[in-house]
Amino acid sequence: MITHFIAHDAADTVGVVVVEKVEAGQVATGWIMETDETVSIKSLVEVPLGHKLALTDIKNNDTIIKYGNDIGRAVLDIPKGGYVHVSNVKTKRW
Repeated sequence: MITHFIAHDAADTVGVVVVEKVEAGQVATGWIMETDETVSIKSLVEVPLGHKLALTDIKNNDTIIKYGNDIGRAVLDIPKGGYVHVSNVKTKRW
């Protein structure tokens, strides 16, 4: 079985794509490292290598967790399987 994305922590709200890309409509398989669990998410859009896929529904102003760390806040609702990127996530610094 191919691993399409990884998440380090069970609390992560995003997974990082580790293959060339995940296609829109593809059921992507991911590995949650902390729990050694395999999960599947249907990607709503294409997500390129190294970019983030929403593992759960993320609401506007929710904290985004990657590798167990707060990496910012959502500025739009992001559905499970959506592309998490600079267009819908901002730093909390400013």
